[in-house]
Amino acid sequence: MKPLSKIKIKWSPKFAYAIGLLVTDGNLSKNRRHMNFTSKDKQLAELFLMCLNLKNKIGMKSSGTVKEKKYCFIQFGDVQFYKFLESIGLTPNKSKTLGIINVPDKYFFDFLRGHFDGDGTFYSYWDPRWRSSFMFYTEFVSSSQKHILWLQQEIFKRLKILGHLTKSGNQACYQLKYAKADSFKLLPKIYCRGNKLCLSRKYLKITNALAIIGKPF
Repeated sequence: MKPLSKIKIKWSPKFAYAIGLLVTDGNLSKNRRHMNFTSKDKQLAELFLMCLNLKNKIGMKSSGTVKEKKYCFIQFGDVQFYKFLESIGLTPNKSKTLGIINVPDKYFFDFLRGHFDGDGTFYSYWDPRWRSSFMFYTEFVSSSQKHILWLQQEIFKRLKILGHLTKSGNQACYQLKYAKADSFKLLPKIYCRGNKLCLSRKYLKITNALAIIGKPF
């Protein structure tokens, strides 16, 4: 008899968002039972628990050598959910080996919003080369080239925007960047459902930037 899963394994906007968070900020233990989620944002940890209907407590832990820097930490065990995650493309120690994630097309942008909230970046600035030129970029990050190329292909398939790939200054990760024109197409899709299932500080940063140029969502 198979052990029952604590988590309802059924695709939905919330479930897809949580998978996006796990792909970026989660980790599968080698014991094939436990998973954990780590984030500097308490709101993301709370959203993760809510989306999967988990009752676990949010712990705190230090990261690396900077003991003053605390991160929210959630660990839970669920054999059936672990197997499901493996079946869609997640593996232990996934950072450099991650590839395709099998997400239903209907929920791809919910997944992408979780991915963006976990490891994505949005930044804006006034370009000094042109008067009154306000620039901004939407960026996704991954240590796996195979995964970032898959993400680029999936976004292109749906929106016909290619973005451009770079490597970080320390060569530790790949960056998929979309400039202003492409971001105008991408961001409304990421936030298309009009709900609050997102990291609020990042959403506010984006809406403030779009307000500067008079193009709110």
